[in-house]
Amino acid sequence: MLKEAQTDMFPTDSAVSINGVTKTFTQWQRDNTGKGILKNLLKPEKRVITALDNVSFEIKKGEFAAYAGPNGAGKSTTMKLLSGMLLATSGDISVLSMSPQKQRRFLMNRLGVLFGNRTELWWDHPVIQSFEWKKVVWDIPENVYRQNLEMVTELLDIKGLLRTFARELSLGQRMRADLAMMLLHSPDLILLDEPTLGLDVVAKRQMIDFLKKINRENGVTIIVTSHDMDDLEEMAQRILMITDGKIAYDGSFDGLRIITGNLTRIIITTENGFMPELENANLLSSENGVHEFEIDLAKTPIKQLMRLLSEFDGICDVEIKKAPIEQVIARLYESWRH
Repeated sequence: MLKEAQTDMFPTDSAVSINGVTKTFTQWQRDNTGKGILKNLLKPEKRVITALDNVSFEIKKGEFAAYAGPNGAGKSTTMKLLSGMLLATSGDISVLSMSPQKQRRFLMNRLGVLFGNRTELWWDHPVIQSFEWKKVVWDIPENVYRQNLEMVTELLDIKGLLRTFARELSLGQRMRADLAMMLLHSPDLILLDEPTLGLDVVAKRQMIDFLKKINRENGVTIIVTSHDMDDLEEMAQRILMITDGKIAYDGSFDGLRIITGNLTRIIITTENGFMPELENANLLSSENGVHEFEIDLAKTPIKQLMRLLSEFDGICDVEIKKAPIEQVIARLYESWRH
């Protein structure tokens, strides 16, 4: 209890602080050939994998941050370190002013964790029974439990699922039920690893809207990983990019676009089959008088572009929009490989 009391004595606006964290794993090498088996017995070989390499960052309370990177970059390892599921090889980690290693039991009372490919629901029982089980095991006060149950039931639209066996739920229904269960104890910080994985458009929309709402209205700090960059851009205000176990970028999504050249899409509608020719622009598609170009506004400023378009006859409409963040990230990954 002393450590818990000390935590409250020193309030801070930091939800997560990682300082110089390195995490390595050891992989034993195997050879199933005749000589290899003997070698494994006499002189086994091992390989050291560095999942995180001197990583440092801070997430403030109330932030909604995205954590992204290629497969194997270290995203899931980071999430498991923050939740105390793994221990760092070196460096310091503070989550809600507590050590995930030394104060994990206290931390879990204020932390929510959801991995997209896992569930805590009892498979052969109604959803509400899993909720009631958590209430008892986590010792959630009755008034807190009832208030949170009412909130998640309404906002996640799961009233019709409470009496349904978990094994009978679709993926989208199960993800909503898992998210609801995670929130029953009023966590201050939630860690989401691929929460929209495999969801259809409707289920994904419900998930994203709900997460944005509890972040905005309840001040819940959220860190989310996903391979769907469009989802991340819609949810989060800040993105941390990790590659080869190191933080390669920390900032806004617009900042990513600037790094990769401020790619922009120009959609031009013309009459009489007219095809405009734009300097430094790539034609992406052209059909029925609608032509879509990709252009770098860092090379062709918007004023110059509009002057050029005004010189063409036969243009009926012009639409300018940002390039999809997926394309921006893909270009960034490509630059990192080189």
